[in-house]
Amino acid sequence: MTSKVKNLEALAKARELSHVPWCEEYEKMISGMLYNSFASDLESARFKARAWAHTYNNYFPPEETNPDFNSLAKERATMLKKILGKVDDTVFIEPPFAIDYGCNISLGKRFYSNFNLTILDCSIVTIGDRCMFGPNVSIFAATHEVDVASRRGDVEFGKPVTIGNDCWVGGHVVILPGVTIGEGCTIGASSVVTHDVPSWSVAIGAPAKVVKKVTPVP
Repeated sequence: MTSKVKNLEALAKARELSHVPWCEEYEKMISGMLYNSFASDLESARFKARAWAHTYNNYFPPEETNPDFNSLAKERATMLKKILGKVDDTVFIEPPFAIDYGCNISLGKRFYSNFNLTILDCSIVTIGDRCMFGPNVSIFAATHEVDVASRRGDVEFGKPVTIGNDCWVGGHVVILPGVTIGEGCTIGASSVVTHDVPSWSVAIGAPAKVVKKVTPVP
């Protein structure tokens, strides 16, 4: 279901993020309302994100600088700060990394992602501290109506995705719009997460279902 009014809580969260392309359609987008995805401000923001991703995904320090893994990690962290809404110095994302806007992504401390992370951040995507992603994880905060007419008109909407602290998301996992995964969860490889997962759970399958609980850690 789409929202009919602006989400004041989502707007307040967005004000704490960097690089936000503030405009009427952006406010509708992160509020879960139908919006025009080809509004000029949004188009420009997506173009900027793609240009950034091209640089990030193809960059490697020249040999004459005597690079090592630690220096590369610092350079990548600096690059991430130029596009993501909120990111800590301890975040490490292996390229390639694909985003829609970047500004709607908030990453906690010691977040790590293996190769080929895709985040379609047409709504706010919040990931907690100490989370680990396997390769080829996809987070979709963008969606469309099943009504064909609105899709023909380039109208879409988004739903936020939230992942708590200390989560491990296996390779090839797909997380759909509107999902909240609680803290301390493990999502098995190749799962499709269509509904919320309670904290301290192991969920697997397509659609993902909770198969066991784990001991909470203070």
